[in-house]
Amino acid sequence: MSNKLLSAIEDDVFLSEGSVPIVIEGLEHFYDTKDSLPDDSMHNSHELLYLREGKIEAVIGGETVILTEGSVVVIRPLVRHKLIIKSGKADMFNLYFGFVHDTSELEQTRESRKVNKKAQAMTNNAGPSISIPGSLAKISLENFLKFADLGVTEDNDITRQPFFVISGNEKKEINQLTERIVIEDSENRYAKELMIHSLTVELMIILSRAIQGEWEESLRVKNGKAKELVAIAKQYMDENFDQGITVSEAASYVFLSQGYFTRAFRDEMGISPMNYLMKKRIEKACKLLRNNEIKVSAISLQSGFSSPQRFNVAFRKQMGMTPMDYRKKYL
Repeated sequence: MSNKLLSAIEDDVFLSEGSVPIVIEGLEHFYDTKDSLPDDSMHNSHELLYLREGKIEAVIGGETVILTEGSVVVIRPLVRHKLIIKSGKADMFNLYFGFVHDTSELEQTRESRKVNKKAQAMTNNAGPSISIPGSLAKISLENFLKFADLGVTEDNDITRQPFFVISGNEKKEINQLTERIVIEDSENRYAKELMIHSLTVELMIILSRAIQGEWEESLRVKNGKAKELVAIAKQYMDENFDQGITVSEAASYVFLSQGYFTRAFRDEMGISPMNYLMKKRIEKACKLLRNNEIKVSAISLQSGFSSPQRFNVAFRKQMGMTPMDYRKKYL
């Protein structure tokens, strides 16, 4: 029964996002200043580093960041990084995860974990001790992490961030989830794989919320960034309003939550994004209504409304008359 339920969960994630999140391996590391650490590391998977105790200097993709007790950092695939112990000892947990489009790779990863179970005890290992599906290096983060794929530099250029340091309210939840995953993986309990997969999906959602919070907070600090993103979103809305796009889709286009985007758009434009979309659609509908050969029902769809009924209600509210009355008055 647990296998059937696991399959159902995997299919649901696969269909909704296009890929399945998987945990490659979780490793606990205990270092002190006498230990020799690798000069640098680079993995095909994403790496989540949770520092339980101590202080370390991490050089990631050429950038240096100081991590202290409770710090959480997510390192992208194929990014070189090295750690330097800055305290007497350091206790950390590294979780390696990725995304696959082929659900059969989940079973391959599980078998690899079983075969290499003994290697997991090597606390000085620089990275995953088991086989990583080759497709992981080619697959980008899916929708629940897509807003983290891009950032805006000081020169207003779009760039890929090599890592993310999590500092928001979600950090505690992330720490707890990583601990639960490693405990679950170390024990042979009923429906173990189902529990690990469920925790992994939850971890991805919490990570996405945390990274989105970091992204939006950075916009508050950097003057003009929110204004720039609103301008990009407005252009997207101008080009696609008649395709039935929603405010949520416009917000996702610039990697913002709907609430933050709505406030920023209203501050910049003096109108809510929903009302702006409605205004654009009604303007196009009015133009089309002046052509007596086009049916009103067809105009509703060509203007971006989901149904003639919604079109009639919105048009009457905006124009004070029905679409047919407008056509008669104009003609």
